[in-house]
Amino acid sequence: MTQPVTLGGRPLMPPPGAPAEELLIVRFRGHARRLFWSAILLIAVFGATAYFFENLPDGFENWMLFAGAGALIIVGVLIPYVIWASRQYTVTTRRVIVSHGIGARQRREMSHVRGYTIGVRRGLLQRMWGAGTITLSNGVDTPLRLANIPNVTLVHEALADQIEVNQILAHRDAQAMSDPDSAR
Repeated sequence: MTQPVTLGGRPLMPPPGAPAEELLIVRFRGHARRLFWSAILLIAVFGATAYFFENLPDGFENWMLFAGAGALIIVGVLIPYVIWASRQYTVTTRRVIVSHGIGARQRREMSHVRGYTIGVRRGLLQRMWGAGTITLSNGVDTPLRLANIPNVTLVHEALADQIEVNQILAHRDAQAMSDPDSAR
């Protein structure tokens, strides 16, 4: 068999023994609902600053108002956004990658070929938003946790499909290597 093969709508598989290129399936971040209170705080700070500008009690000046508003925005809006944006999840045709960190980046990977179990946990609020937490465990390494994932059922199905396809390819390549007649 030298032609690429498809299995019911799945992507084309390479011929046995040929290396499969790694393709990006999805790259995403955790659900943005954790930034809800930051958005409310931003609106409130702008509203309060506009209301109190040139309308402060005696002893206070406008620069004090702007300094307080700036400090609130940095602590309550900017820092939570940077923390949220610094965590990224990537699923490719070969592995799952979790990277996080602001200054020094940390990165963990789990290969689809080795296989792993997929655990999904969804709290009440997560179910309302269609989110959930996925835990990937291969029994050897520490479990890989994908926290607060949007569209968790879609991500779960994509991961299950990737495990299946990679297991089929690994099994097919192992059989092709052990059978010398199939190489001709």
